Amino acid sequence: MKINKIQINSFGKIKNKEINLNKKINIIYGKNESGKSTIQKFILTSLYGISKNKNGKEISDYEKYKPWNSEDFSGKINYELDNDEVYEIYRDFNKKNPKIYNNNKEDISKTFNIDKKTGNEFFYEQTNIDENLFLSTLFVEQEELRLEKNNQNILIQKMANLIGTGEDSVSYKLVLDRINRRQLDEIGTERSREKPINIISNKIEKLENEKQELEIFKNTNQLNENNKKNILEKINQLENEKEILKEINKIKNNEKSEKEKININEKIKKENNEKINVNKNFKKENNEKINLIKIENEKIKKENKNVFEKKIKNNNKIFFIFAIIIILFNIIQFLLIKNNLINFILFLTVPTFIIIYLIDLKNKNKKEKILKNKISELNDLINNNENEIKKLEENNLIFENEINILEKNNLFLENEIKKINEENNFKNNLEKEKIKFKYLNKLNENKINLLLLENNIENKLEEINEEINLEKIKNESLKIEEKNLNEKLEKLINIEENISSNKEQYLNLKKLEKSFELAKEVLEKSYEKIKNGIAPKFTKNLSDRISSITNGKYNNININNNNEIIVELENGSYMPINRLSCGTIDQIYLSLRLSMLDELSEENLPIMLDETFAYWDDERLENILKFLINEAGKRQIIIFSCSNREKNILNNLNVEYNFIEIQ
Repeated sequence: MKINKIQINSFGKIKNKEINLNKKINIIYGKNESGKSTIQKFILTSLYGISKNKNGKEISDYEKYKPWNSEDFSGKINYELDNDEVYEIYRDFNKKNPKIYNNNKEDISKTFNIDKKTGNEFFYEQTNIDENLFLSTLFVEQEELRLEKNNQNILIQKMANLIGTGEDSVSYKLVLDRINRRQLDEIGTERSREKPINIISNKIEKLENEKQELEIFKNTNQLNENNKKNILEKINQLENEKEILKEINKIKNNEKSEKEKININEKIKKENNEKINVNKNFKKENNEKINLIKIENEKIKKENKNVFEKKIKNNNKIFFIFAIIIILFNIIQFLLIKNNLINFILFLTVPTFIIIYLIDLKNKNKKEKILKNKISELNDLINNNENEIKKLEENNLIFENEINILEKNNLFLENEIKKINEENNFKNNLEKEKIKFKYLNKLNENKINLLLLENNIENKLEEINEEINLEKIKNESLKIEEKNLNEKLEKLINIEENISSNKEQYLNLKKLEKSFELAKEVLEKSYEKIKNGIAPKFTKNLSDRISSITNGKYNNININNNNEIIVELENGSYMPINRLSCGTIDQIYLSLRLSMLDELSEENLPIMLDETFAYWDDERLENILKFLINEAGKRQIIIFSCSNREKNILNNLNVEYNFIEIQ
């Protein structure tokens, strides 16, 4: 593969820049801060995309290279694969995926896999090189090969990692150690303490003990459930009895209401009877009064008549007798007695008698007047009595009529009472039958019949309420006990779930343990395969390159069982490369990168060097450039430099190269 052309429209501080590269050696020259690193980043992000994540940096690459004074943030790169296929990649860095065109300028973007996270993976599919491997092999950033002596071991370890695993940052021993550490941390062993598998085992044992302690509450809970069920059934039965009594009480109340009507009628009837009796008594009293008055009138009439007639009669008799006596006496005197005195006296008797008669007559008139007044009074009294009798007789007639009305009313009331009783009995019997039918499936028939015959409903209801309250208290006690039991049973359920969960975790840990063991087994086999299969070829390739770079000083490089890289000296002995000079180690590392590219990709990928040789002396620089000239026969070399040392050496060697100056 080789890069033909780089066109930067706007990226970082570079705008409208076009760079054409040749197939072999290219030097991109520019002073510091002229944009060489920006061009490298453009190449990298054109192939793999630009990240908006900071990844531990102060700002992301997207924010770092996005132009401040332009909306345009784009460019394209043209490259050719070893099979002569040419591709042009256009990137608008504001978008995730690029536009990919073939040699006929056809958009073939959708022919490659598109990952949701990384985007279009066209370059990985073409070269088998991902971004991390790109950076660790063909992309040698500024001063990456320069190491101080105290960092030589790091470089050596990277080389050992590349040989053993294909990644300079991945060590077989480190991976194995990490697997063992993860296995210990994430699982543990039978001998370890406070590790997941030990913690879970202890948890399971503890939970099993707690479970055994709580198992006894299952039967207690079942017994409580049965008791609670019985209590609820009893409460339900009592509530039904209560409802029956309430309905019976309602019937009783209705019956009471009807009885009230009867009582009212009975009361009215009683009042009517009382009125009848009163009227009869009044009538009787009136009759008695009438009789008494009549008797009294008769008595008065008779007495008045007798007295009046007797007095009149007696007075006339005396007067006539006395007058006859005087007359006879005077006649006799005149005839027989010749005495004048006596005659005179006798004669005087006549006028005396007349005077007496007149006086008597006067008295008589007076008496008659008195008698007449008396008779008038008696007559008035008799008339009054007769009026009273008439009035009493009229009252008796009224009383008789009222008695008749009241008796008729009583007869009506008796019929009404009878009717109410009959209707009430019929209605009550019907309601009771309804109650019986309604509760027949809920209560025993005998119990219903007893309740229907209950008279003292209020007391019975009170008894039932007390019984219900007692059962409710029992139920509440059971609920409290049930709550405590449920807490224990819930705890038991949680324990069982925890046991199940912990056992599952235990099994998962065991599976994970098997996975770790399998991973170690696969890793070991893979390592052996790489070491035995790739390493000899790899070390020969690396040895050839080192021999070329060091002018034959070091011809053979090997890796021992401890993953140490050792160099064969001229006398046949071996020396660990950490005892070599820093410059030699840098040369070996560069050779290692190039050898890795040969192993990891079928493409002869270009190598890009950014100020890689800044601290090398001229002799070593010339040697590495000669080596790179040989490499340029099969791969493109791109050197980024701020000096003319590389240019001068290549000129002295009469080597053709492409020089690009950035201003």
